[in-house]
Order: sequence, then structure tokens, then C-alpha cells
Amino acid sequence: MDGVSTLELSLASLRTGRFNSGMSAPHPFLDDRFPIAWSRLQPSALGPDISLALDEAQGRLDSLAEWDGISPLTFENTLIALDQSTEKLTDAWGLVELLQSVRDQPAHRAAFNDMLPKVTEFYARIPLNETLWRRLNAYAETPEARQLSGARKRLLDETIAQFQLSGADLSPEKKQRFEAVQAELASLTQKYSENVLDATNAWDLIIEDPARLAGLPASALAVLRKEAVAKGLGSDGNPVWRITLKQPAFFPVLEYAEDDDLRREVWEASSSLCRGGEFDNSGLVWQILALRKEKAALLGKADFAELVLERRMARDGKAALKFVGDLRDRTAEAFARENKELEDYRAQVTGTVPEPFQPWQVSYWAEKRRRAEFDFDEEDLRPYFPVDGVLAGLFQLAEQLFRERVVVRTTAFIEPGTEPEKPLPEGVVEVWHPEVKCYDLIDQVTEELLGSFFTDWHPRESMRGGAWMSRLRTGSPPWENHPREPHLGLIAGNMTPATANRPALLSHSEVETVFHEFGHLIHHLLGDVDIKSLNGIAVVWDFVELPSQIMENFCWSRKSLDLFARHYKTGEVIPEELFHKLIAARNYRAASAQMRQLSFGKLDLELHVNFDRWKGRDLDELGTELLEGYLMPLKTRPPSMTRRFTHLFADPTGYAAGYYSYKWAEVLDADAFTRFEAAGVICPEVGSEFRAKVLSRGNADDPANLFRDFMGRDPDLNALLIRNGLLS
Repeated sequence: MDGVSTLELSLASLRTGRFNSGMSAPHPFLDDRFPIAWSRLQPSALGPDISLALDEAQGRLDSLAEWDGISPLTFENTLIALDQSTEKLTDAWGLVELLQSVRDQPAHRAAFNDMLPKVTEFYARIPLNETLWRRLNAYAETPEARQLSGARKRLLDETIAQFQLSGADLSPEKKQRFEAVQAELASLTQKYSENVLDATNAWDLIIEDPARLAGLPASALAVLRKEAVAKGLGSDGNPVWRITLKQPAFFPVLEYAEDDDLRREVWEASSSLCRGGEFDNSGLVWQILALRKEKAALLGKADFAELVLERRMARDGKAALKFVGDLRDRTAEAFARENKELEDYRAQVTGTVPEPFQPWQVSYWAEKRRRAEFDFDEEDLRPYFPVDGVLAGLFQLAEQLFRERVVVRTTAFIEPGTEPEKPLPEGVVEVWHPEVKCYDLIDQVTEELLGSFFTDWHPRESMRGGAWMSRLRTGSPPWENHPREPHLGLIAGNMTPATANRPALLSHSEVETVFHEFGHLIHHLLGDVDIKSLNGIAVVWDFVELPSQIMENFCWSRKSLDLFARHYKTGEVIPEELFHKLIAARNYRAASAQMRQLSFGKLDLELHVNFDRWKGRDLDELGTELLEGYLMPLKTRPPSMTRRFTHLFADPTGYAAGYYSYKWAEVLDADAFTRFEAAGVICPEVGSEFRAKVLSRGNADDPANLFRDFMGRDPDLNALLIRNGLLS
């Protein structure tokens, strides 16, 4: 922020609901008031606004770097000033990136790609500034610095380490190359991401004969019909169905369609995404990996994993590979048994001999066997999971656990680039799409506004795939005479949308995803560290999934399910018989699900730890070789996932060399949730302790210490195996 007046203006806007819409904002991306005037965030303003923010941030950094070597250095005029120097730019660029994810349009993409190298180069240059680095080191030697403790000591340690890992000690020649590598990585990973989105939107399959869709549940048919209507295809009297590569559209086809040829066609399209053709990512994968290797080498690291993991819980790639391999060994016997059982089941049903599957047959027969063995069809649960009801119950659960409450805001959509006839009423929040909703998070005890957040749940062509949480602004707790500065965030996904005849009804796995992203969100919104850069989700990536994954556990408890699993017509809870079927089927093919995740982690680590050994190899052959013992034996070898693995390659770092962290954090969450179970699942005392010792603490301490503070001990690997039914 630019001083007390700007801060007070921002806070006043948050409290009164005063709106930007209808008000003149010469630099809309830099307007730090809330609500945000999304309709004013136009591509024409992107370049000028970000350029202005870059200039301002550079000016602040230049002032810091002008230290004369004599003037007293303090925590505030060095570390806090460094944090604040880029705050406006970070917030503005966050809006740019959000719109790239939820409202991707050609003009915005062009403006984004024009500014991306400049923003990347700016951030890369900060730790390469020799005079700034000299100032940090000088401060670290002061008596004040030596006496720092708690979050202040953590900030100093993290800042020094981050500068070192970003090239601060490099020679001038190496710094120049390091900067170029960072810029090139940003450009290539953005292109990779665009290719995945464009390739996803480029493919569809129009079905005119409903017989080809035999076996699909009504919910899936409605989604495919809606996809066709969106393109003006078919009519009520003569309907057609459109299969796309969006998750809610294609995955039910693989699970339920009786037509083997149809499943094969859809599988081939989804598994071959960005493999050859206009949107081929094969070359980009190796270019990105090579640049990451070079970046690590410039910093004296053996490989990219060593660079990335040095400050994470695993510490290095070898330890992460050992973790993955250990879990793989513990899972292998059950994995082989599950594969044989599925082959035997198909042979029994079809009167044939057991043999390996084709890859497009696995999900279909796995779902068929689950329905037969447990008399359970996940589709039977959809009526109990209307998205609005799921969210209402989730918010109620969070209120009981974490002593906060969620309040929905009135929203309005304004077409981008248009001028409303009059300002929106006070308290109304503008959104970027008509389906987006906004909420406030209020502390139950103090009645303070902790933060606000948006939700955006359903797929569209301008929205990237998957589900995610984004930080839009990071606030801070009250300090001196300043009131609390609230946080702002977003949770989004590509969930089953509503149809003409019924609301959006989610699958149970989609409900888990909603809870997962909400876990990330409250980690952000409940952050209570007085140093912004240490708040909320600013933690190492093998710890950041703990809050998100621990929330998924509440999707399996009768006590918590009854808060949100209500039939959309009758309001009844899930019948006891259906609930028991859900629980009985919970660990169905659990070893296969675990091995799938481990295979992703193994592939990721091998590519980044042993790049020199594998570079230039055919991606498909290499994937098969590296994942021997991790993959189900199949008749047809699936293409490598690397070409569409956005977790690894759609960001300069992202989950690269860190995908194992999902399983690492799953060990933590399985263990930590035992405290909730022992206290009756919905326990305000345990929830409040989790909020105080984990959610509110952000990166104020080493994550291992945070876990020990909550559990009283180190994590137990067996907790995950027990939960998954792989260990008695």
C-alpha cells in the first residue's frame, strides 16, 4: 500500500461495501478498493497499468538499494520495506492472471503475453541487485537482527535463503544468464498452458444416435446435451449430444458408456492431448526441463529438485524419491491383487479368460464391478449434492469447527467494457461472470471481517481446466492504530453444471474437490501473521496441501455429511443403506488410486532429478520405462501424460519436482485427522486448535514445528495406509 490514507480507504471500502462500478478509475488494475470493478479490467488497460506498477516498484527498490552503508538499518526499513515494495504490482498481476484463468480472450491473452516477460524479468532481477543484497546482509549482522525471534526471525531467514536460491551470489555474467532463463521459462510454460487449453477446446465429438450413449446416467447425458446447445446444435425435437474434453463431459463416457468404440475414441483424444499437431507440447517439455536444469546448475545445484526442495520438508530429490518408492513398495501387493481381481471379474462376466485390459476399458469395468460388488453407484448420490447445498453445509461445518461464519454477498455482472447506467447499489459486489458468487468470512468472536472470496464452479471455454484456489490479496491482523486488513481469495473448478431440468448436482468426488479447495481458501483467509509475505498459503508446497486434504475427510463422516448432503427435492439426508454402501466402497481399488498418484510423483522426480540421463528420449517410451511397476499392465501403452501435465509445466516452477507433495501431505492429513475422529469429528475445540496452530500461522515457523505443535509428535506414515485399507 502507498501509505495510511490508501490503506484506510481500502479498509473503508471493505467495510462499507462502497463500489468501484460507476466510478472513474484511471488505472483499474491498480485500484486496490473492494469490491473490484471487473468490467473495467480491460486488455487496453493491462499494459499501461502493469507498466506503471513496475515503475513504482522499481522506484521503491532503487530507494532501498541506495543505502549509503552508514544509515541505521532496521527490520521495518529493510525487510518490511522490501516486502511492501512489490505489493501493488503483485496484487495487480494477480488480477491479470486470474482473468487469464477464468476469462481467457484473444485480446487479454495478447496483452498478458506482452507483459509476462517484463514482469518475470522484474521479479528475477530483485535478488540479483547487488546493493540490495549488500543491504540485507548488512542488516543480518546488526544486533537487532541477531535478537529477532518468531515470525520476524523467520522472515529474515526466508528472505536471505530466497535471495541465495535466486542467484544473489552469482557473478554478473551468470546473473544475466539467470535472468534470461527465468524469462524464457515464463514464456515457454505460458505457451504450454495455452496449448493445453486450446487443444482441449479444439476437439469435440457430436453424437446423433442416442444408442451410442447407452449406459450413461441422466446427469452425464444432460451435460453432453448442454455442451451441444452451447454451440447451437440440435433441438428439443431433434437432440444431439456433444462430447468435449472438459472433465464433466468426457470422464462419464469412459466410466459408463457401453459402446467400446466410443470409449476408445474419447480416450484416444483425451490421452493424446498436445501430442502432435498444432498444439504439440513434446518439444516444450524438453525445453522447459533443460532450462530448469540450467537454472539449478547456475546456482551450484546438481539438479532442479535439489534447488526446489532445499527449503521444503523433503529437503532433496533423493529423499522425495525414497518416500515415493517406499509407499510404492507398501502398495505393490495390493495393487497387483486389485488388477487381477478386475481382470477375473471381466472374464467371469463375459465368459472369457482373464487378460490385460485396453486403457479405455479400465474405468468402465472398474465402475461396473464396484456397482456389482457393493451394489453402489456414485450417481445415486448426486441428488444429495446440489452445489448450493454443498456450499451451505460446508460453510456451516467451517463455522462449527473454526469459529467463523460465512455471509453471502449480493452480486451483479456487468458486461466487460460497458458503462452501467448508474452505480451499483451499496453493498452489491461486481463479478466477472453471472455464475460467480461472493462471500464474506466473519470472525464469530470479534465480529471482524477476516476476508472475502469468490466462487466460480462450472466449465466454459474461456476457463482453464481443473480446480484451484487463488490468492487475490493478502491482508494483515490489527496492528498499533490500524484495523485488520482483510484477505481476498477465489476458489474455482470445472464441476458438473446445472441443466434445463435440475440444478448442478455434484458427484461425491466433486464434493471432495470443493472441500479441498475450500481448505486452501481458509488457510489464506484465516492467516493471522502480521507479516504479509508469511501469511496464509505462503508455505512450502509439501505442507500447503495439509489444510486442503484434511477438509476432504469430512466428506466421509455421517455427522458432517448430514450438514450438507440433502436431497435437492425432498431435503432428506442420505439414507443409511446408501451411506453404508459409500463407506464400504471407499477403499475400492485404493491401491490403484494411490499407485496412480505415486506414478505422477515418480515421473516428475525422475525428469527433474535425472534429466541428463533421460533428455531427448521419446516421451512415451520413457514414461513406460520409468513407471515400470507403477502402472497397470495394459494391451496398449498409453501416451505419456507429460504433454498435458499442467501441474508440472504450466508454470516456471509450480509442482515441478514437487508433485510427490500430494502424497506427502496426505500422510500428514490422515494422521492429523485422527485427532478430529477421536473427538467426534466435528469438534470446535480441535478445530480451533487447528486454526490457531496451523491455519493462522502461515509460514511463521517451520512446517514440521507446526505439525508437531498440533499433534504433539512427528507424522506417522501408517495413518495413510490404515485409512486406505492397505494396513490393518
